Amino acid sequence: MRFSILIFALFLIACNHSYYRLSKNYTVNNNISSTEVPDYSNLDNWAAIPLKHNPSDSVPKPLRSNYFADTLADIFFIHPTTYTDEAKAFGWNAPVNNALLNAKTDYSPILYQASIFNAIGRIYAPRYRQAHLSAYFPKTQADSLHALAAFNQAYNDIKNAFEFYLQHYNHGRPIIIASHSQGSTHAIQLIKDFFDGKPLQQQLVVAYVLGMPVPEHSFQNINACNSPQQTGCICSWRSFKEGYIPAYVKKENFNAIVTNPLTWKASEPDTNRLANKGAVLKNFNAVIPHVVNAVIEKNVLWMEKPHFFGSFFLHTKNYHIADFNFFYMNIRENVAERTKAFLEKK
Repeated sequence: MRFSILIFALFLIACNHSYYRLSKNYTVNNNISSTEVPDYSNLDNWAAIPLKHNPSDSVPKPLRSNYFADTLADIFFIHPTTYTDEAKAFGWNAPVNNALLNAKTDYSPILYQASIFNAIGRIYAPRYRQAHLSAYFPKTQADSLHALAAFNQAYNDIKNAFEFYLQHYNHGRPIIIASHSQGSTHAIQLIKDFFDGKPLQQQLVVAYVLGMPVPEHSFQNINACNSPQQTGCICSWRSFKEGYIPAYVKKENFNAIVTNPLTWKASEPDTNRLANKGAVLKNFNAVIPHVVNAVIEKNVLWMEKPHFFGSFFLHTKNYHIADFNFFYMNIRENVAERTKAFLEKK
């Protein structure tokens, strides 16, 4: 156990060193603070956008020989929390111009998650004044008020970025929403504000809203996806080791949308790892098949302990960080299938 903790600690140190090295390549405007609304006409305020090369354009090496970058749809990707330092250096919200934080965002979720979608369309991922991780765990009433304000500020940036995207880049194209963790907190509200029962719903191919619970009745006119080719619907899951349900999930008094990302069928909630076409984990250039199975269990997605080199040292039961990456290839193929179905209907 001590050895595994040491290995994990060394991995974190190596990652932080790597982000620090990469951060030297970023343009920084020190006049921007965490209270100033980002200007989304400035390309620096997008982690991913087709107008500049970025890590979401990356393709794992085994896929490159057959890779073709299509432009059938737009993907609006909302990244998870990367503002996690214990010191909470910027207060409750992070600025969008911190080089180290931007490097961490770009070379973790933008590279490992957003890149899933780069074969089917153009990826837009705004930088936003994300709430600090601690906003999810307020300890006092005052903390709760600060946390609420932090999430509101973060969402306002997402909303502004999406409005800018609609006005300047979309031009009536099909839209895919993809998000993880804090990104999904904001994606749920974004779908309510812009898609649910609105004209823009007709442009929604699918939404992959992962890492946060999406109650079944979150939307009046948008339902859970129940088949691989269904469009205009929501896919969602939270990943845990088989047999484990966290205390906070046990307290939930609603039914959450849970999709099986190996079958995509409500009628097939349980499947083995042979259906897993490939995960992308620490080594971005390695696609590893059959890493995990997938079983829907109440409000979560269960899986057996992952199979990959070094998994012996994996002791956590919460696989949140790998919600996308355990199913990299299955999602990549499914988004292409749904986009094709959407365009055929049109």
